[in-house]
Amino acid sequence: MKQFFKFMFASFAGTLLTIVIVTLFFVIMIAGIVAMTENKEVSIKPNTVLHLNWKTEIKDRSTDNPLEGFDFATMESKKPVGLNNILKNIEKAKKDSNIDGIFIDMETIPAGMAMSEEIRNKLVEFKESGKFIVSYGNSYDQKGYYFASVSDEIYMNPKGMILFKGLNAQLFFFKNMLESLEIDIQVLRGPNNKYKSAVEPLLLEKMSEANREQYEALLNSIWGKILETVSDTRGIGIADLNEIADQLEVTNSERALELNFVDGLLYRDQVIAKLKEKTGKDEDEKLATISCGKYKSVKVGKTNISKNKIAIVYAIGDIVQGSGGDGSMGSAKIAKAIKKARLDENVKAIVMRVNSPGGDALASDVIRREVELAKEAKPFIVSMGDVAASGGYWIATSADYIFAQPTTITGSIGVFGIIPNFQGLMTNKLGITFDYVSTNENANFIDVMAPMSDFQKEKLNGEITIIYDNFINLVATTRDLKPEYVNNIARGRVWTGADAINIGLVDKMGGLEDAIDYAAEQAELGEDFRLREYPERKEFIEQIMLELTGETKARIIGDELGEFKTYYKQIKSIQRMQGVQARLPFFYSLN
Repeated sequence: MKQFFKFMFASFAGTLLTIVIVTLFFVIMIAGIVAMTENKEVSIKPNTVLHLNWKTEIKDRSTDNPLEGFDFATMESKKPVGLNNILKNIEKAKKDSNIDGIFIDMETIPAGMAMSEEIRNKLVEFKESGKFIVSYGNSYDQKGYYFASVSDEIYMNPKGMILFKGLNAQLFFFKNMLESLEIDIQVLRGPNNKYKSAVEPLLLEKMSEANREQYEALLNSIWGKILETVSDTRGIGIADLNEIADQLEVTNSERALELNFVDGLLYRDQVIAKLKEKTGKDEDEKLATISCGKYKSVKVGKTNISKNKIAIVYAIGDIVQGSGGDGSMGSAKIAKAIKKARLDENVKAIVMRVNSPGGDALASDVIRREVELAKEAKPFIVSMGDVAASGGYWIATSADYIFAQPTTITGSIGVFGIIPNFQGLMTNKLGITFDYVSTNENANFIDVMAPMSDFQKEKLNGEITIIYDNFINLVATTRDLKPEYVNNIARGRVWTGADAINIGLVDKMGGLEDAIDYAAEQAELGEDFRLREYPERKEFIEQIMLELTGETKARIIGDELGEFKTYYKQIKSIQRMQGVQARLPFFYSLN
């Protein structure tokens, strides 16, 4: 019997190993095929239309991982698209004689407001070539319509609607749930963090007056930008636009046409027929289109092989200590990337793309220190994306120059600490009790299974106050402002980019390309440079192994959750909070 089990387990282990090896071989083979397909040079015919139809989330940087977004059920690649490649493609299409125009074929844009604005601004540049942009949607949500308003012609399904209604921000609160579980959240945020409301969901049942004040200012600033843009492109007065939003008038397609929100109510085949006319095709000919993903592999003009480089460092996600992971940026990883760009003599300037709500205060300062060192060696420019707040602003302070979009969310100069106390949950709900033996009076500092003493709270609050004062002085020094003034605009308050430039927190409105152009100007490079992206990508096999491990479980879960993905991300973000935080004072979703 002993021998039987021995051989049985040996056979089982061998079978399991074979399955793992075969699976790995299969995955590598699929990945190789996908990678070869994507890297193959593509050629297009004259009178082609660039087709914009993004379904997956737009990120700041494209991924080289051939398996990210790959659907093994359908054997199709649904890889997220990167802002960097989108901007390159639109610029290339502007110069490509084979591209006649752009067809925006979507009801919304899967990107944040500032990123949507950045792409939209690039399309405005594209129109300078004299080429057309046509948009079509069965219906449009608010952000989708704002994006489509760049078009020469906007069409909608006769049965469709436009959700033009103003901005609404929804916050949710955990206080009652935590109380029912008898979990005590011990929050420390010092005396000067009036607007630092990231902890409010844990303590309150609704927004504080300070949080409501800053939220109203934030929404009004972003809504004002939307109104201004739509008014300019569609010739509708701002007062009229507000009235239309209040009365939900364009939820009716006929009214949308009457009010000049669209240029026609057509079915998709009718729009395709119009595009054929614009590209000189006969009715029975097929419209020549190319997707943004495939157009990346189309070569236009000569490849720049200059030895001069401008480094782009992508600082994306929650700021944490160490190497970071899915949805976060590790201080060690980003600091190493900045240092590598600084020490490369061929890198003449550095642009750091920041898209972060902040995070760990210590980790933020580790990154900022490398920014400070790099700035001493070569021009260092920051480009802010959708959000560069709190720790995200902290890491940007030492740069030479800061660009932001009008709808970028930034500022939030403040810090806080969260120490949970699970004693009530463990003892009263689960029946688990604790006892201690200590050598010193505060040997249990910090213990999540017991409440902090008043002395311990005072001690930690003192450290938070010191960090806040350091943050204030840092901004005052790097932005050439008085500490008293910075304290007045700080206190954890968030600002849009449009407001931040007026109070001295950013230098100029603009996107990633504007930051790159400015960096080239400061380094006196003209157009004699090429771009180099950091942190550097992992090797092919390493990417595959990460894909097969838990590294991507959050993405998979998020895909399954669909519209509820936001709530999952918020809970995960709260779970990552440890120690003193320099973080955006709320979780937000604009709709």
